[in-house]
Amino acid sequence: MAGVTADNDVVLRGGRVVDPESGRDEVADVAISGGRVAAIGPDVGRGQAELDATGHVVTAGFIDLHSHVNGIAGLRLQALDGVTTALELEAGVTPVATAYEHAAAEGRPVNFGFASSWALARMEAVAGITLDGSLAAFLANIARPGWQSEARPAQVTAVLSRLSADLADGALGIGILVGYAPGSDPAEYLQVAALAAEAGVPTFTHARDMIEMVPGAAIDGAEEIVRAAEQTGARMHYCHVNSTSQRYVDRVLGLVSRAQQAGARVSTEAYPYGSGMTGIGAAFLAPERLGERGLTPSSLTYAPTGEQVASVQRLRELRASDPAGLAIIRLLDEDDPADLRLLMSSLEFPDAIVASDAMPLTWSGTAPDPMAWPLRGDAVTHPRTAGTFCRALRMLAGPDGPLGLMESLRRCSLLPARLLQDQVPGMRAKGRLQPGSDADIVVFDPATVTDQATYSASTRPSTGVRHVLVNGTPVVRDAQVVAGALPGRPVRATVR
Repeated sequence: MAGVTADNDVVLRGGRVVDPESGRDEVADVAISGGRVAAIGPDVGRGQAELDATGHVVTAGFIDLHSHVNGIAGLRLQALDGVTTALELEAGVTPVATAYEHAAAEGRPVNFGFASSWALARMEAVAGITLDGSLAAFLANIARPGWQSEARPAQVTAVLSRLSADLADGALGIGILVGYAPGSDPAEYLQVAALAAEAGVPTFTHARDMIEMVPGAAIDGAEEIVRAAEQTGARMHYCHVNSTSQRYVDRVLGLVSRAQQAGARVSTEAYPYGSGMTGIGAAFLAPERLGERGLTPSSLTYAPTGEQVASVQRLRELRASDPAGLAIIRLLDEDDPADLRLLMSSLEFPDAIVASDAMPLTWSGTAPDPMAWPLRGDAVTHPRTAGTFCRALRMLAGPDGPLGLMESLRRCSLLPARLLQDQVPGMRAKGRLQPGSDADIVVFDPATVTDQATYSASTRPSTGVRHVLVNGTPVVRDAQVVAGALPGRPVRATVR
């Protein structure tokens, strides 16, 4: 109405406001000013912009602790899945200062942050590889055997020094890809955990092999994580417990549960897919090692060409010519009831966090301008990049879902915020929808929200997500990406 002054920047009208921390679940308006939630209730005033949320859930935006996407196009796919904060924590990067500077200079549609990378620090100290603050450096050198073996004491000292420098620069924790370095000494892992405990930050581990897969391994991967938590007091986060445990997940979850009951700070995450994805040059994808996981070359699909790997010879060729090339790995069969039960047990485990393990986009041609949208048809990734959170809502909170809406949302937003908030004060304002919290908000239709991405159409956005706001700015409006919207801000830890 002409002449009427708006009280707020944005008002979301008439939605079902759900906040897992307070237990609020009621129809109300949400007022946003200055990038924060100003008020929630029936009479919050006018907004310069008003968005209809009638018949939709309005809740805190999803926090992805495990996203390897660090480009605008891929992060837009994640925003369409309800993500408002995407963090690179399992692999991490180093130097983190460089990663933060690059992301801030280019701009991001969602909030961003990084852990320090043990794997990259190791590549530098053990193999002499030059680092540039990107995950690409890890993928490019994933197959080099030198960094995967046991390090000398002076090299371990150099690794710890690099990690400490990153923590001083605001790294959110330490990412430990120990599963990619099978020759590393378990004693080194304990030293890294002790460093994290001293700094007060969590670790994020891609576990070493299960002892059932590699009976001669130096230590069982699950036992290693639990032992580090018990001996150092560090907060040990067990990344994608579904994909590294596979058909031994019942044993692993039992071990974690007992450790938690004894006071060890071990947390878990899972994604709602049976297949993984990583660089085809990974140590555990060597032809002679596939049998450890019950795989054959045909269990792999090489993303750049879409080919199902036909033979050991072809796998050797791809690992030699393009070790960084991403490959989908069929681990659990989502259509098999027994395998689906294992996957669901990972998702339903008490306080398990939903995290995507979202992967970078692969282009068959030259990558387009970062701001180009919609995506070109030759973009390929794992469907979890586009669909993890809406798929999790469908599976966990749908009509036959085991958890219900409130608990499912808690695992997508509040629990990841709480995991980080002791050392990252800014996370206390995320993962909640309350007056004073950051206006990172997703609005979705609970009746229609679902994933659409598949293994053959991996970049198809989720549906049912109507609006997504990051720091009070719409990045998705009426289910469409908002052109030019890059309101994402850095998430950094404070130095103890």
